[in-house]
Amino acid sequence: MPHAARFLENPFQLHITFDLAATYLFAVTGALAAISKRYDFVGVLVLAFVTGLGGALLRDGLFLQFGPPAVVTDGRYLVAVALGAATGVFFGKRLHRFQIPFLLADAVALGTYGVVGANKSIAAGLPMLTALLVGAVNAVGGGLLRDLLVHDVPLVFRPGEFYALAAMAGEVVFIGLTRGAGLPGTLSALIAIAAAFAVRILSVWLGWRTEALSGEDGTGER
Repeated sequence: MPHAARFLENPFQLHITFDLAATYLFAVTGALAAISKRYDFVGVLVLAFVTGLGGALLRDGLFLQFGPPAVVTDGRYLVAVALGAATGVFFGKRLHRFQIPFLLADAVALGTYGVVGANKSIAAGLPMLTALLVGAVNAVGGGLLRDLLVHDVPLVFRPGEFYALAAMAGEVVFIGLTRGAGLPGTLSALIAIAAAFAVRILSVWLGWRTEALSGEDGTGER
């Protein structure tokens, strides 16, 4: 336990670049989702904002509130959202199919926000299992709000390829490398993000699927 205590008392802080990168990438997916629904410029900006910052706002507002969330007090987050929206518009006007760029951006952002959320939770002194939960909320929150706003079934709720499980796999790798192996935070984060990305992409590519829990009629209704 002494090793765990030292880890909690002196947590490293991941560079803000990780948080900004996840914000940017999720904003890209929000913009692409808006364009695929033929929204106007305002709709693109709103969906990019909600998707880019939604997970962080849920993380800080529900679990780690120490005053106004950093995502609304630090202008760099709004810049990341604006750049993400612009990137989505740029590619959205040039791509006939959004599935692959959407999947790639979403998978990287998923792993990154999961790691960031877990790290911030550990820095706040939360237990490991709680840190995993907060990281998962951070990872899936923006995508959940995005899908709800465009009237799609959220990816996290759909039976099929791993989504929240991919984020949590990355978090487990991150905590294991920092606590168990004693690797530096940045290196551990990069490896963990790559692991989450790999789980998410491989689940799509290889058809790894979760099963629906259906009712007697196969629709979920009894």
